[in-house]
Order: sequence, then C-alpha cells, then structure tokens
Amino acid sequence: MTKASRADDSITKSAEIQLNIGSRRIALGIDIGGSGIKGALVDLDLGELVTERHRIPTPEGASPKDVCRVVGELAKHFNWNGPIGVGFPAAIRRGEVLTAANISKEWIGLNVEELIKKETGSSLVKVANDADVAGCAEVEFGAAKGVPGLVMMFTFGTGIGASLFIDGKLVPNAELGHIILANGLEAELFASDAVRSKEDLGMKKWGGRVSTFLVYMESLFWPDLIVVGGGISKKHEKWLPVLNVKTKVVPAQMMNAAGIVGAAAQMASFVPQ
Repeated sequence: MTKASRADDSITKSAEIQLNIGSRRIALGIDIGGSGIKGALVDLDLGELVTERHRIPTPEGASPKDVCRVVGELAKHFNWNGPIGVGFPAAIRRGEVLTAANISKEWIGLNVEELIKKETGSSLVKVANDADVAGCAEVEFGAAKGVPGLVMMFTFGTGIGASLFIDGKLVPNAELGHIILANGLEAELFASDAVRSKEDLGMKKWGGRVSTFLVYMESLFWPDLIVVGGGISKKHEKWLPVLNVKTKVVPAQMMNAAGIVGAAAQMASFVPQ
C-alpha cells in the first residue's frame, strides 16, 4: 500500500467516524490487558460502541514506553485526541500506578495519565483499575444496573480482577485476586482463566476452583449480587452450575465490551450534554 493510499484510507476512516458520532457524547475507551490492548469510541449515554473494536497485542514485558506507544497507535487509528478513558491492570490512585502484578515493575510510581496525555495529545485522560471500570460498565449499563446493596464483580482472565460497589458507588482498587485462600494459594494463581488453560483443567474442575474462591469472598463480604466476567463468562453455562455459593451469581452482560465501555464512562462528567 502506498503512502497516498494509506492517507486516503485514513481520511475515509475519519469521515466515517465523524458521521457515526453526529451529536452524541463520545469518548475513546481503552482496555489494557495482559495479552491485548483494545479500544473503541463509545457513546457515553447508551454505553455502546460506535466503532468497531480495534486490538493490538500487548508488547512483551508491558513496559511504560511500549504500552504508551500502543495506546498512541490506538488513538491514531481512531484519529482521536478528545476525551480518553483507560482501564489499567494495576491499583491506581489519582493517576499514579501503585502495583504491578502482570506488567513491568517500571510502572510503579509513574503517573500513567500524564504519560498517555503526552503520547496521544489529549488533554482529558482518566485511568482507573481495569476490573473497576469493567464493573462500572455492568453497574451503569449491564447485569448490576439498579441493584442495591453490595455488588461484587470478578473478571477471570490473566489474573482475577475484582470490583466492589455499595449502592452503585465504587470502592476502588479492591485487589482481591491476590488474596491468600485457605489452601495457602493466591487466588489468581489458583482460579484464573490463565491457570485453567495452563493446567488444561476441564470446566467443571475449574468451576470448582472458582467456587472455592467465591465461597471465601462470600464469607468475608456477604454481597447481594456477584457478577462474573472475562472471556470465559461466555461459557458460563458450563461452570456456573458447579458454584456452591448462597449469593446470586450472574454472568456479565457487557462481555468483551465491558472494559472499553467502563473505561470510556469515566469521561462522562467531562463531556457536556
């Protein structure tokens, strides 16, 4: 493909995006995961993607320089320098990275919001824990919408992400995937989807491990609802019946869009009606 044809494609893509946006309130949502970094433009009022999701593999090692480069590539793909919300696999406090379980330790202490602003040219960037933003999507638009009391969401993927809500209000950075279970093992090293794949566990056997984790969570928090997400939730009918918890457990409704929609939803207060 020539430079001219690439430029023409970029102009066409930009025109299509602008036509699709119209007068809607839009932000770019980006979900930074262990294997892929995904993004799309999101309607902030409907919680719907207004473009196709674009995915770029997460660079090996997930260093600050490499991850920010990919985020910049996503912004360029959508020709976007407006509001950007990001779900990030770490505990985040006012933009600062506090933990680094599945990413480079170089992230700790850095302000990821400022790095992304510099990389994308956007002046409006908000970053939060990836499990927190996925939970926000379910509370705002999905399986936990309108549910009172304590709601817990767990996402099963490379690790186990957790988010907590009390009457719809987020309690941030609940890194419960790292809790030590009664068997002496860290939860996400025992019951994550990555462990299921690595150990070639059947759905029922893996579901038993998930049940062990959720029973422990139930004994500590006694939630009103548990939502389970991550890619494996698409096969929920194969393992939800194995769970031995008293709390109602439902699969996430937003599926793979949860991280992107929830990330973008952070920007709702910054985009005028």
